[in-house]
Amino acid sequence: MKNPVTYAVPFFLLSIAIEVAALRWLDHDDNVTGYAFKDARTSISMGVGSIVFLTTFKVITFFGFVFVFAHAALFELSTSAWWYWPTLIIALDFCYYWHHRFSHRVRIGWAGHQAHHSSEYMNFGTALRQKWNPWFEFFFWLPLPLLGFAPWTLFAAFAANLIYQFFVHTEMVGKLPRPIEWVFNTPSHHRVHHGSDPEYLDKNYGGILIVWDRLFGTFQPELHRPRYGLTHPVETHNLLTLQYGDYRKMAADVRAAATWREKLGYVLGPPGWRPDGSVERGRAEAGTS
Repeated sequence: MKNPVTYAVPFFLLSIAIEVAALRWLDHDDNVTGYAFKDARTSISMGVGSIVFLTTFKVITFFGFVFVFAHAALFELSTSAWWYWPTLIIALDFCYYWHHRFSHRVRIGWAGHQAHHSSEYMNFGTALRQKWNPWFEFFFWLPLPLLGFAPWTLFAAFAANLIYQFFVHTEMVGKLPRPIEWVFNTPSHHRVHHGSDPEYLDKNYGGILIVWDRLFGTFQPELHRPRYGLTHPVETHNLLTLQYGDYRKMAADVRAAATWREKLGYVLGPPGWRPDGSVERGRAEAGTS
C-alpha cells in the first residue's frame, strides 16, 4: 500500500478528467485521437487487472531479489547516501530500456507487451492499458541487487518510472524545449513509440530518459502525427484476447513447426519471424474475437 503508484492513482484519474475536458472545450488541433468510451473502458480495466498480476509478480520476485542481495551482492550500497536514489533511478531506467527493447524484438516478450500497444488512441487512458504478463522483468532487474541496490528500493524506483511514463501518453503536449527533448522521454518521443508507421516501428524505448535510444541507435524524432496501434488492428475489446491472443497464435505456430529450429524461431525470433529467415515487417496482432 506504500507503493508510490497507489498514491498516484487519484492524480491519474484527475489527469484523465482534465485531458477529456481540454479535448472538449479548449482550442486544440483537431487532428488528435481523443477518447472513445469502449477503448478507454478497456484500458482502465486492463490497468485494474494489472494491479493484481503485478502485485503477485512483485511478491514473488522480491524474495528472489532478497536472496541475491543477501548472498551474492558485490556491495551493499547505503540507501541514505545522497547519490543513491538518482543513481538507482538512472540504472533502473537503463535496465528498463533493454527490457522494453527485448519486449519488442523477441516474440515471447512481444506476446505479453503488445496489449499495451493495441489501442488506436493516444491519451492518458492508454497509459493505463498495462500488460498482465511481466514475466521477464526479473532477469533485467537482476543486476541491480547484485550491484548492491536494496531490493525494496527497486520497486519504489520502478514505480517512479511508471508514474513518469503515464504523463507522456498524450497528444495535448507538443514538443518541449530542445534540451528537455534531447535528454528526457517526452510526449513527442512516446507518440513515435506508439506509432505503427514503418518509420516509427520499434523506436524510442526509453522510460524516463531518451538518451539510451540516442546511444544505441533506436531514436526516431516525431516527423508527423503517428497512426497508433498495431500494424494489424485487433478490432476487439475482449481483455483476454488482448492479453493472451498472441500467446495463442505463437503456440499454434510452434505446434505447426516442422523442426526444433522453427519452433525456437517462433518463440525467440522477432515478431513476424518466418522459417525462411525473413521477418514480416510490423507488429503482430493479438487476434480478433
